[in-house]
Amino acid sequence: MTDATLTPSIAASTALKWLRLWHGATMPEATDLDVLRQMLPETPYGKGVREIKAPRPLDISSFEGSLVRNPEDPTEWGIFYKEHATPERSRFTIAHELGHFILHRALQSRFECDNGGVTSGQFDGRNIEREANEFASNLLMPMDLLRRLLGDQRKVTLHLLSDIARTFEVSFEALCLRFIEATDQRAILIHWDQGFLKYQRASRNALKTRARVRQSDSAQEPFAGTLAADASVLQCFDGVECSAAIWCAEEGAHMKLREFKHSYTDRDRVITLLLLEGAEPRDWDESWKDEHVPDASDQFGISDQRFYC
Repeated sequence: MTDATLTPSIAASTALKWLRLWHGATMPEATDLDVLRQMLPETPYGKGVREIKAPRPLDISSFEGSLVRNPEDPTEWGIFYKEHATPERSRFTIAHELGHFILHRALQSRFECDNGGVTSGQFDGRNIEREANEFASNLLMPMDLLRRLLGDQRKVTLHLLSDIARTFEVSFEALCLRFIEATDQRAILIHWDQGFLKYQRASRNALKTRARVRQSDSAQEPFAGTLAADASVLQCFDGVECSAAIWCAEEGAHMKLREFKHSYTDRDRVITLLLLEGAEPRDWDESWKDEHVPDASDQFGISDQRFYC
């Protein structure tokens, strides 16, 4: 498929519809990728393909996954994934490669993905790696089901997000990124690596109100007085309340937020989730519409830390 009108979200939604028809009342909450793989050649998304072989592991440095057409049989395709990856990461990789199969296979006969999730990235102006990640995110974490599992979003904690990640059989970070896309709250997700800011992702309502973590010209470290900066606290799944201005310079002194923290086993990587109080959109400033909230492409697993605030 290379139809320019077929978006990753539409493709994933259609695939989920087929799976729901196939499973009926027994549809699992964790998307069955093996059933989808076997089903696709019999659908409009698999035209001209006889079989997608069962995914196989490969032990190659910097390798994450690949989708390959059999050079001796163009009706046969195969999927490979990193041998020692976590089950959650392997699932995301396989879903990513199925995204390439549906969206991009007419463009090339081989797709190689490194551990950054990107190879050439661009093809005729299209970021095919981002599209494959968006497909995987929508397929593994359906928005309607995610919002139902979230329930009252004012009561969200990292305990709940961790439980949902296990339900979907995806990584904690992937689920947190998907939450940022799903929530109607003003929310910001921050990933710290080796004590420095790696990325921040803001929800739509955070973007509308221009809520963003203040940054310096140099490598950004966590701000003094925050959980992120407190090395003695490895986990805070229930969150603590603080002034929003500590994190976001444009927030009023009266505004509050709740800060959550998750540290991975090696302690070199930390996730911060900020849930800010509601605020009115800044109607005079619509530049937020040009900002992109990336998909849930990062696939790290959940660590088993036991030090909580």
